[in-house]
Parts: sequence; C-alpha cells; structure tokens
Amino acid sequence: MPPKHPNQPTRIGFFLIAQFSMLSMSAAVEPLRIANRLSKQPLYEWFFYSKESQPVPASNGVEVATTRDMTNTADLDALIVVAGIDVQNHDDPGLNQWLRQLSRKSITLGSTSTGSLLLARAKLLQHSPCTIHWENIDSFREEFPLLDVSGELFEMDDRFMTCSGGLSGLDMMLQLITQQHGLQLAKDVAEQCIHPSIRDAHAHQRMATQSRLSIHHPSLISAVELMQSHTEEPLPLAQLATQAGLSLRQMERLFKHHFGQRPALYYLDIRLNKAQSLLRQTSLSTFEIATACGFNSTSYLAKRYRLKFAITPRQERLA
Repeated sequence: MPPKHPNQPTRIGFFLIAQFSMLSMSAAVEPLRIANRLSKQPLYEWFFYSKESQPVPASNGVEVATTRDMTNTADLDALIVVAGIDVQNHDDPGLNQWLRQLSRKSITLGSTSTGSLLLARAKLLQHSPCTIHWENIDSFREEFPLLDVSGELFEMDDRFMTCSGGLSGLDMMLQLITQQHGLQLAKDVAEQCIHPSIRDAHAHQRMATQSRLSIHHPSLISAVELMQSHTEEPLPLAQLATQAGLSLRQMERLFKHHFGQRPALYYLDIRLNKAQSLLRQTSLSTFEIATACGFNSTSYLAKRYRLKFAITPRQERLA
C-alpha cells in the first residue's frame, strides 16, 4: 500500500465496531503518530468512522469519537475494521455493501482482531490469506472453511492487511512503515514503543505450550499439542502416546502428575472448550459443533457439556 504520491501522506481509516479492543486499535494507530513525529513529516493521516457517526464504546467502556462519516472516503488508501468481543452478533448488510464498494475502488481493506470475521462475511477474503485472534481461529475456520486462515501474527498483500489483535497491529504497522519509508524509521518507532524486537508475520500468536502450561517434559508437550490439533477426529490414547514417544502408562502418570487428571479427561476438556467457543462465536448448529469437536451425537455432547459447564449447549447459546 504505497502512498498515492511521493509527497502525499498515506490516509488510513479505522472503522470502529462496538465493543472493539482499545489495545488493538491503539497498537495500530500509535505507530503512525510516532512515525510522523520522528520523521518531522505528515507521513500518515488517520480517521475514525462508525455506522452512525456517533462515539463508539470500546470493550473497556471508553468511547471514541468518529472524525468522518461514511460518505467521506474518496481520499482513503486503506480502511481497517477494528473489532473485539461479541462481533459474531454483528450482522449489517449495509456495512458489507460499503466494504465491498471500497474494495472495488482499490482501497486496501484490513482488520484487527475479530474484524476479519466481518470482512469474511462481506465476501472479501476469498483470494487472500488472512488471520484472526487465536481464540477465534477454530470458529472462523468452521464458518469459512474455504478461506486461507493462516493463524499468523498478521497477513498483508496489495488488497488486504489483517492482524490477530492485541499488539500484533503494532508489528503490522511497523511492516507498513518499513515498506513505505524504510527499516530504520520502523526500528526507531519500535524503540519509542519499548518494542525491542519487531516481530515478523510468522511469529506465534500464543505463548509456547511449554510456557503457557509451565511444563518442560518434551513428550508431554507433544501429547498436549497432538490433542489440540486432533479435535474433530480424536486420536486413540494408545496412538497418541506412541506418537508422543511415550508408553500409555507413562502418559497416564505424566498427566496425573502435571494436570491432576487422566489424559482421557484432559483431552475431553480440550474438545469441550472448543465446543464452548463455537457455541459462543458462530451460528453453527449443535450437530455441526458436535462433529467438529469429535462427539458422535448431539446428545452425548449435551451430556458431557452439562457435566463440565453446568448448562446445556442450548442454554450456552442463549446466555
């Protein structure tokens, strides 16, 4: 997304969805401000949009005022959809049409965090890789199985720029600054942000399993990661142990020691947690969710779900 003219700033709009993440918005905006200050040039201009041109509440309760209405987009180089929690309930055909119009005008479209879901619902990501917050990857892939959902920190091409939320918007914008104005300015901006290492797109969204679970046994880590990657068709425990380099008895002992439960129950919890995410984040049927999480019937899913969460899948969806 180069500037339209050498001496003209890159103009970026941020479309705010109610309950958006303040962190992911700030992470995308602040590098632009700092780049202007350090270069002593107006390299970037940014504007805030909303559907009704009214202040929009972030998920932390702070309201952000819009600075432009939706008819004022002729000079934009990019428009980034900024979203956060509860975005799965946002259904706006008018917004979808507006986003498609901007795309037809060769305006680069982007998103932070769960904003990728709205771009996908507007049918705008079919031919470009995209990413989304790790918490939403499973539900996103289930709802849009034909999209190239990478799970990367961010994805950028000539038409789209999506990032996974949190601080990943900072790294995405540092990549944009590098492309447009050179690596040294990007490094200077990163240093101002106390961001000592600019992460590339391939950096992991989540902490490594070892750090997240505070475990250091490599075979146990392998077993957990195998469980996490085989939820639709769960692996038999004997096969899982063999692939992790353990005997079944060793695996039983390790799970009991580190997690206080048998591997079968730990595996079941992983699948039930995925089912909970799909119920909260998608409109998939209970049958589709049961299938995606490795349950052979909706009744068995409901039974196990009620035992773990004390409510049924139907009640979860209505909550």
